Amino acid sequence: MNTAASAADPAVQTDAPPRAAASVVLIRDGGNGLQVLLLRRHSNARVLGGVYVFPGGKVDADDAAPEWAALLDQPADGLPARLGEPALAPAAAQALYVAAARELWEEAGVALVDVPTRLPAAGPGAAVGTWRAALAAAGVRLATAALQPWSRWITPRNPPVGTPRFDTRFFLARLPDGAQARHDAFEVSDSAWLTPREALTRYWARDIDLIPPQLMGLAQLARHTTVASAWAEAQRRLPPCILPETFDDGGHRAMCYPGDERHPVRERALPGPTRLRLVGGRFEPYDGFDGWFR
Repeated sequence: MNTAASAADPAVQTDAPPRAAASVVLIRDGGNGLQVLLLRRHSNARVLGGVYVFPGGKVDADDAAPEWAALLDQPADGLPARLGEPALAPAAAQALYVAAARELWEEAGVALVDVPTRLPAAGPGAAVGTWRAALAAAGVRLATAALQPWSRWITPRNPPVGTPRFDTRFFLARLPDGAQARHDAFEVSDSAWLTPREALTRYWARDIDLIPPQLMGLAQLARHTTVASAWAEAQRRLPPCILPETFDDGGHRAMCYPGDERHPVRERALPGPTRLRLVGGRFEPYDGFDGWFR
């Protein structure tokens, strides 16, 4: 695992604004319960090399282009409300949905479209605009309704693993009927469908590397045994905004989340632990492995 090697100096803070990003938590019903898709970033990647993540990436300028209007299944004006952010500009909301679907297609080969169809693979290093061109050529529209807003994570000003700052909206999505996820072998070197508990168990055994947004997301999904259950929960609530607070705890880097006594937001945002600490290069709950599920 490479988390310890990239641990940041707790005294170093940045005033750089976080960059907008979008990520898709792709789920399906498996033989042993709800499964989630995890992709392993190439070990030589500049950010989070070797780490297993949900498909996703930075928002590009083209994702907000007005040319998208004819290729969306619903007007962009309604997307801020779906995100639970009515003050957000429609173009900015559109860009988040487009980026989420684009990254899922580029990295995992899964297209969220209004009419089932098989789009060609994006190919290594696909140029910005390829996603829009592929949809137009196939005569289909991006299915924004297939992306259920799930959570929003903002990297703290002194991130504990030294990553750049991102403001990431996470969306839940169901694997479309007949679709198969295939990692791109360019940005991603491996992929795995795992139940949330399997993923956390492999992480605890140091078989795979994960970071807190994925860890906390898996802990949340571990409360569900079916896609329908997870989807219904996401529809019942507004996506929580999570800005972790970092602190030093006896020489360990630590962070807490809304609902923790150290966090300025008193209302709990997520199930599972309200604080994690970095021990031996691994983020873990204060009360051990079972802490993911309490």
